[in-house]
Amino acid sequence: MGGGPVDRVQVGFGTLLKRFLVGRAHPSHRLGHEHLPKALALPILSSDALSSVAYATEQILVVLLVASVGSQQKALPIAGAIAALMLVVVASYAQICRAYPMGGGGYMVSKDNLGTGPSLVAAAALLVDLVLTVAVSVVAGVVAIISFAPTLLTHAVQLSVLFVILITVANLRGLRESGALFALPTYAFIVAIFLTVGTGLSQCLFSGCPQAEPVPPLPGLASEAEVLGLFVVLHAFSSGATALTGVEAIATAVPVFRRPQSRNAQTTLMLMGAIAIAMFLGISYLATHGGVTVSAHRSVVAQIAHATFNGGPVFYLVQVFTTAILVLAANTSFQAFPRLLAILARDRFVPRRFANMGDRLVFSNGVVFLAVAASLLIWAFEANLDKLIQLYVVGVFTDFTLSQIGMVKRWIRVGRQGGSAVEGWRRRLVVNSIGAVATGTVLAITVATKFSHGAWIVVAAIPAIVAVLAGIRLHYDGVARHLLRDQVPARANVQNHVVMLVPDLGPATAEALGYVRSFRPRDLRAVYIGHPEMAAGLPDQWQEFCRGGPVLEELPMGNGDLTERVRRVVRQTQRGRDDFVTVVLPELIDRASLRYLVRRVDLVRLKAGLLREPGVVVTDVPVVTEGGLPRGVDGRPLVPSRTVALVLVSGVHDATARAVIYARSLAAAETRAVFFVVDPEGSEGIERKWAERGFDIPLDVVEAPFRDLTAPVLEEVRRFSTREDTVVSVVLPELLVRHWWHFPLHNQNALFIKRLLLFEPRVILSSVPYRIE
Repeated sequence: MGGGPVDRVQVGFGTLLKRFLVGRAHPSHRLGHEHLPKALALPILSSDALSSVAYATEQILVVLLVASVGSQQKALPIAGAIAALMLVVVASYAQICRAYPMGGGGYMVSKDNLGTGPSLVAAAALLVDLVLTVAVSVVAGVVAIISFAPTLLTHAVQLSVLFVILITVANLRGLRESGALFALPTYAFIVAIFLTVGTGLSQCLFSGCPQAEPVPPLPGLASEAEVLGLFVVLHAFSSGATALTGVEAIATAVPVFRRPQSRNAQTTLMLMGAIAIAMFLGISYLATHGGVTVSAHRSVVAQIAHATFNGGPVFYLVQVFTTAILVLAANTSFQAFPRLLAILARDRFVPRRFANMGDRLVFSNGVVFLAVAASLLIWAFEANLDKLIQLYVVGVFTDFTLSQIGMVKRWIRVGRQGGSAVEGWRRRLVVNSIGAVATGTVLAITVATKFSHGAWIVVAAIPAIVAVLAGIRLHYDGVARHLLRDQVPARANVQNHVVMLVPDLGPATAEALGYVRSFRPRDLRAVYIGHPEMAAGLPDQWQEFCRGGPVLEELPMGNGDLTERVRRVVRQTQRGRDDFVTVVLPELIDRASLRYLVRRVDLVRLKAGLLREPGVVVTDVPVVTEGGLPRGVDGRPLVPSRTVALVLVSGVHDATARAVIYARSLAAAETRAVFFVVDPEGSEGIERKWAERGFDIPLDVVEAPFRDLTAPVLEEVRRFSTREDTVVSVVLPELLVRHWWHFPLHNQNALFIKRLLLFEPRVILSSVPYRIE
């Protein structure tokens, strides 16, 4: 089995595009360098809360003016009540930042104090709200752009999705880079609003408040003055409560701050609250005293700015920065949503891949998932802001209420326990009690007033998401119990029976035959699976090809596809209860490209179907050709001078034990197990557990500093395969789950490794399935 030197990893177009968009990967030890100072954390985590002032007052006025002409004056006391509520919520979340420095916000508070059920409700509510935040803020920004260029109205969906994609790419580049990108527009918006409010209030003090010029009112506004009922006032209050969205983001993402993290998060949160309250009250005051109405042609903030600056250049700057902050408000969700998913993944409520950090030390899977969910929402609601905003607030106030109730229970427990933490517990209890009552009241009002306008969708979605989260955790717990039963011994003597599928007499078949001979199976059957027309004279050619090997059988004809017919052959193999049947499948690959997999879907189905057979191991022997010649091998059925078996393991459990037993049956010159450290926290004690289980092969613990298995896996394999006389047999444990919807929860690394090594010379892939009942 000769051949040339091992080629370097080919960098495809997809990798080059990824590097262009995202940048070079950062090693894990740089995570501390990605932590944010307060000056960058404020625009990254507060853009949603700060942008809410751009439309919160308008939402109040919409409700009031639909009910009664000239009811603008009622907006200011409602805004004052909302500002007071915001002050309470900010103070409450400041305490959460201190008590739960690991982040997670309402989910962690509820989990710690209220139990699993309420914590999942809090998580589901916040996840829904964060997706809605992206959709609403981006669509609101697009609406502002369309007010400048009405011809873009027909492209609202496309523009909205485009902005989501741009924000996604920016966040995939890392915290610090996205912070630097979003800081300037956020601070410019703050300055523009304070300039507008300050100038307007000065005019109110000295010459009268600036009066908005007449604009076409929104269709459907009231034409007569009516007495405002309690329901209308409460509806206006719940609509204006959108000003509180985004307040929870800082408490969810405390770990992104520089040390001392809790203190810096508290300071940033209080500063954000002060800025947001001041801007909100200032805009509400000028709106109620400046004759502002609600119009599809010009927003409330635009009317105030136009009146204040007489439509001059500053007015246009306010519009530009308002549009920018509305779009960039989505960035808050892109920080909080992936971190919440990562926490849920560590608690096994969502797929584990959401806990993995990407190239730039961000939870990139969560970022992409959020972008897809928000884009689908925008498409489903046709980028209609009026429809989307009706879904808003329910989720965030559900999270608010549960977190406040959880903190109340915490302070009661602290007061009973005493000790150093008891100081000030009564004051904190009062703050959170007020917050719980206030946010719970707003939640009830919001559900009552917006239920028929679309809020029912969120009310129905939250328990559905909770059911999915609970179902995933139930599945993971069941799998863990199954894997840790210790029913598979660490050492066992088993027999290996081989069924070798022969598609032709090419180089891949020759390599497969030489490999099988290297471990001397108990018995070997060779079965021809090629085209029937080519079978004439093949048995004699086979005997000359293999020089004394087994008789070549022809695959029996009959009902069923290729997979079913091969299954029948496998089931005929006589074996012991714990013996293995290795189905060896040679593959001749004419081009080292993933397009090969698309063309050979039949082989993919065959391998997947055979893995479900009890006791069957599927061994893939790929040989890549270049210019019609095999690469890295000589294509003759010779026994390799040296074989090395590498068992790639993800933990110490029964599935690993089954793979180790199989690897030992290969009688390789050297057999080792390899564990790749992607998450240092999840790999603690792996060597101790390995020794306690009693495995008799050494375990190599290999660092993956960039959290990508590509380089570490290739380096480990090539340590042996670079020797031209050596064949490396990579053994992969694979979990077999019962239902198709469990597939996304498992085996992602195994699939990645098989794809990665498919084009490696002198590397043979064996999948050892372990059935989860």
